[in-house]
Amino acid sequence: MKILLTGANGYIGMRLLPRLLEMGHEVVCAVRDEKRLSVDDETRSRIKIVEIDFLKPVTTVKILSDIDVAYYLIHSMSSSTHDFDEKEALSAEHFNMYMDKTSVKQVIYLSGIVNEEELSKHLKSRKNVESILYQGNYNLTVLRAGIIVGSGSSSFEIVRDLCEKLPVMITPKWVLTKTQPIAIRDIINFLTGVLGKKETYNDSFDIGGPDIITYKEMLQQYAAVRGFKNWILTVPIMTPKLSSYWLYFVTSTSYKLAINLVDSMKMEVVARDNRLQKMLGIETHTYKEAIDMAFKKIEQNLVISSWKDSMVSGRFQRNLEKYIQVPKYGVLKDEKKIKVKDPVSVLQNIWKIGGEQGWYYGNWLWKIRGIIDKFNGGVGLRRGRTHPDKIYPGDSLDFWRVLLADKKGKRLLLFAEMRLPGEAWLEFKIDKDDVLYQTATFRPKGLKGRLYWYSMVPFHYFIFGGMIRNIAKAKP
Repeated sequence: MKILLTGANGYIGMRLLPRLLEMGHEVVCAVRDEKRLSVDDETRSRIKIVEIDFLKPVTTVKILSDIDVAYYLIHSMSSSTHDFDEKEALSAEHFNMYMDKTSVKQVIYLSGIVNEEELSKHLKSRKNVESILYQGNYNLTVLRAGIIVGSGSSSFEIVRDLCEKLPVMITPKWVLTKTQPIAIRDIINFLTGVLGKKETYNDSFDIGGPDIITYKEMLQQYAAVRGFKNWILTVPIMTPKLSSYWLYFVTSTSYKLAINLVDSMKMEVVARDNRLQKMLGIETHTYKEAIDMAFKKIEQNLVISSWKDSMVSGRFQRNLEKYIQVPKYGVLKDEKKIKVKDPVSVLQNIWKIGGEQGWYYGNWLWKIRGIIDKFNGGVGLRRGRTHPDKIYPGDSLDFWRVLLADKKGKRLLLFAEMRLPGEAWLEFKIDKDDVLYQTATFRPKGLKGRLYWYSMVPFHYFIFGGMIRNIAKAKP
């Protein structure tokens, strides 16, 4: 079958794509920026890519007309705290307009479980998108899921941060809310299981794992799988706003995502039936099994996707292409260079920078800068990186965003997402004479920006100097 995969850059889309290719389907990936599709060259050669922003009105039909099935995996929850529902509705309306120009027979939408009369803004938006998609000229299959557990999922990473960093937790009362987590592996099985299955046309199904547990029990079971104990005290006085700040400062989540998550966590999310599971013959995994599988992927460096690489995990919802040309005028620079003996090894060092590897010099200073950034409403250093030695344009890298990762051209370009009175780039490049150039470029905003730069010059002297020396000599 010919399948359109929207949201191909997202956490679910990146997991679903290789499965669809394994099944022998022809896949067309719809993304806003082709350069941000984080797949290897072999995978890229096996798919078609179309650039479409579903937030914009239909102008030209870029999707090939002979589509059989489309997956609708577009969500905007973490991009805003106030108008994400409007964006999600608009995207769905534009999607229907595009589908009118194709021969699509089935659309599969991954939604959220809605079984409360008073829904959170997030779940209300998901339900509204369902209603819009049901108006399309195709057969709609809706899968409604709760918390998704897998390596790199936002839910898993938040639980991981909380448990690994806080052996004793004072938590808000929403941790006593019941939920039904589901493993990412099971989500993919359901998404592919309904593909072309006429019995699922024009129907909605709740899907979940075998465990119905509270968020508190999720934290406790995580600790049990990891082999330690945690102590959780629940207090009734923590407001939704305080809860959001609590999640934001303790975990790697953005504040926008934290406030929307807290709003949803007050609602019980439990599947009403398992008829689809019986129809497809799928055996789901327990919550503990899902955690165990996630860590096996992490330990083997096989994490395919992470929510942190989404643009909405950072401060900017911008087109990366705009920042690839580093400005030359009206900027302040710190440029260093060094002759290297083994450019291949040095390039590997560059490709491992950040995350667990660190920044090759003064890591404790980088951590302090990350803490300061977090307290100022920035992203901090907690995002880390998805792969230990692979980088793609658009990936998050601590408090940087990858603009360009050209290994053949021996160049890595990063753009700062930290809170700054200006804009900052960090570039690594090895030329044909095996000279490594490391350039920090800062475009200040007014006097405050210039004062900031000059106040940091002494730190730059030691940090950037030590960094280039260690990159040039460190063993990969």
